[in-house]
Amino acid sequence: MYRALRQPRREILKIRGLNMHLTRWGPEPSAVSPPVFLLHGWLDAAETYQFMVDAFRREWPVIAPDWRGFGRSEWPQEGYGFPDYLGDLDALMDRLSPQWPARIVGHSMGGNIANLYAGLRPERVRCLINLEGLGLPRTFAAEAPKRMRKWLDQIKSPVQEKSYDSFAQLASIIQFRYPRFAPAAAAFVARVWGVPDERGRVRLAADPRHHWVNPILYKREDAEATWREIRAPLLLMLGEESDYLKRLGADGTAEALRAVYPGVELAAIAGAGHMLHIERPELVAPRIEAFLDAH
Repeated sequence: MYRALRQPRREILKIRGLNMHLTRWGPEPSAVSPPVFLLHGWLDAAETYQFMVDAFRREWPVIAPDWRGFGRSEWPQEGYGFPDYLGDLDALMDRLSPQWPARIVGHSMGGNIANLYAGLRPERVRCLINLEGLGLPRTFAAEAPKRMRKWLDQIKSPVQEKSYDSFAQLASIIQFRYPRFAPAAAAFVARVWGVPDERGRVRLAADPRHHWVNPILYKREDAEATWREIRAPLLLMLGEESDYLKRLGADGTAEALRAVYPGVELAAIAGAGHMLHIERPELVAPRIEAFLDAH
């Protein structure tokens, strides 16, 4: 098992009617050192940022929330809409960084939330670091009826929860899916992604309803219009071995990214795939710290 070098602190805040779990590292934020928010991706949780936090050279005032329905945060009864993550982040900023523009690091889904928030609330964001959270492929109106029918069927079906014999089995599956994870990291992540259930097995911590389709089509044009409102310095970090950009097609080229993010700084991380903050934290952390120091 991976041994944490910097011990986390945990707390629960009531955010928009739900109990949101926060993981903190480092000192309390201040005007001299405003908070650094770490926003996790889909089916992930805040605590997997432990590897990156341990790779930092200095102590930063880090705040990492578990999104609603992920990790240790509460599950809403009505399901999930993407704008709710923006509402949760806005409320969290009001509570924890009301007088200082914050520094935000987001991975995957968390990077997408961060990008949109930085465009919607540019005055609230001091700088932004995005780890492979560059939107989704374009959709087309003809897909809408099929998508809505599938969602209607899913909400009437029993929720299917995955479970495993043990944390060791879950770790082995994680290691198979993410072969760049060190064995100790896979074991650590299994303890974050899984929780014991009442049958003595291990179930995933994330609400299985996250696997339901979104009944509303993703509109990349709307996202790009919001990204163009970003005023904070922006660093985009990509795993050299990730296939994320390939899935975006023409929207995943450097030219396309620079068109929607004027002044963006691009950085490629060698030997990393999509989960670069876990796979190569010793390379990701110095780039993040240099950017934070510069802004």
